Amino acid sequence: MRQVERHSAILKAVARTGSSTVTGLARELEVSGETIRRDIKVLAGDGLLLKVHGGATMPGPLKEPGFRQRLGDNAGAKKVIAITTARQVRDGDTLVMDTGSTTAYVARALLEHRDLLVVTNSADIARTLATRKGNRVYMAGGELRADDGAALGPAAAAFVEQFRVRLAILSIGAIDAEDGFMDFDYAEAEFSRVVIRRAEKTIVVADHSKFGRRGLVRVCGLERIHTLITDRPLAAPFAGQFRKAGVNLLVSGREDGG
Repeated sequence: MRQVERHSAILKAVARTGSSTVTGLARELEVSGETIRRDIKVLAGDGLLLKVHGGATMPGPLKEPGFRQRLGDNAGAKKVIAITTARQVRDGDTLVMDTGSTTAYVARALLEHRDLLVVTNSADIARTLATRKGNRVYMAGGELRADDGAALGPAAAAFVEQFRVRLAILSIGAIDAEDGFMDFDYAEAEFSRVVIRRAEKTIVVADHSKFGRRGLVRVCGLERIHTLITDRPLAAPFAGQFRKAGVNLLVSGREDGG
């Protein structure tokens, strides 16, 4: 069975019951468990399945996996994006970074920068960049979310409103052809909208799996951001829309338009 046929069979099998195990899929398709694991990884990377321990489930259209799982999903792509993003940041820069798995990688890519002023609602990003090379890190207040250590809500939004920075670096849950940038949580979307207002330029970091997905809450249209950094060239419809919106597109460290 060819890979494309196998992928189609896996998607049909998971869709039938909502979830399947690696062992069960391997037995049904008469291939090794390792082959199924590789297939699930590819399908999960494209947003078609949700990889879980020992198998796969159908992705929920209006929710996203936990933070630790997102850190592992498409990790190579996120590291490439992070390196490219770090090149847009100068020593001494002022920036806001939101909570997200990709922005967590960006924070690690910024470890050699110095004298940064960073405003964030992410405990992970704050820990990564604080007390290093003359950086100043301001952490938004409020109750920290258990899953990812994010501070959200009115207090966090009001805190960010006090700052004016050169760059906003934002993660995003989904990019829809019709609704633009979307997220899965109302408070996250509202925080992102405040951040965009308080920055001279906004950079959105998103790997290929975010395109063609639809979230629960609209953050903003394409025209509200300055730069999109991703890991693969965009499909024609998205590429045309970003170009029309005047967005600077960076793909794997290569400027591709705008």
